[in-house]
Amino acid sequence: MSKFSACCVEFRRLHESGCFVIPNPWDVGTARYLRHLGFRALATTSSGFAFSRGLPDADWALSRDQMLHHIAEIVASVELPVNADFESGYAHEPEVMAENVRLCAKTGVAGLSIEDATGDRSMPLYELPLAVDRIRAARNAIDESGTGVLLTARAECYLVGHAEPLRESILRLQAYAEAGADVLYAPGVQKREEIQAIVAAVRPKPANVLMSSDTGLTVKDLAETGVRRVSVGSSLARAAWGGFLRAARSIADEGSFSGFAGSVSFAELNAFFRDDLKQRSAGAVPRA
Repeated sequence: MSKFSACCVEFRRLHESGCFVIPNPWDVGTARYLRHLGFRALATTSSGFAFSRGLPDADWALSRDQMLHHIAEIVASVELPVNADFESGYAHEPEVMAENVRLCAKTGVAGLSIEDATGDRSMPLYELPLAVDRIRAARNAIDESGTGVLLTARAECYLVGHAEPLRESILRLQAYAEAGADVLYAPGVQKREEIQAIVAAVRPKPANVLMSSDTGLTVKDLAETGVRRVSVGSSLARAAWGGFLRAARSIADEGSFSGFAGSVSFAELNAFFRDDLKQRSAGAVPRA
């Protein structure tokens, strides 16, 4: 069994029971460190990557090919299953999006997610019939690829400010499940009772929950609601940006270097990457 086939099998197994965290690195270094911490799968973050390139998080800011190259780089850097944040599939039309999904599946990902956000503020969500057709097209593209990639369908209702986000999310996620999505995901939901309602509505299919801030809920709490997978989106990248901004602003505004307090030492990071490189050079993982 190839590395990528094994990752797809393992990724599906992780969704069968229990609850696991799938953190989001934005480059090879962060992917390698998250691997070191023992996480069993990783996911890319479109926003974390976009910010690292000096760009906003939007389909039009990063090209499809730039994102595919980034996804492939993260996949190649670890032996873990990787889920691709593939935004809205880089196309409106189901047929074009399906071809993009085929290309994403070829990067070696174990899973990929498709959003139903249009990027148009006047109509932020695809109308449900088209949104369902897009998920069905993604499902068919994956099946034709023979890769076994897991398809996650995202309802962006909370993030676009829908008037009734819980009701609309459940309506859409149930329709996406019928269209062939393996995992259902409504980013932005934070209240425990709403998380439980979504989990119950899509059961027996697994639900992913985004933890983008400290809501007071723990992994144990989320597991008790029945959530299978917990992702953090751009949160780790934003935490890193927070440290950078505090330190840089203290220099620029105050002429002070107090912002360096609490920073990880050069010696610790350098030692980690030196030892990690030995593992990679020994053939455990290809160099990205």
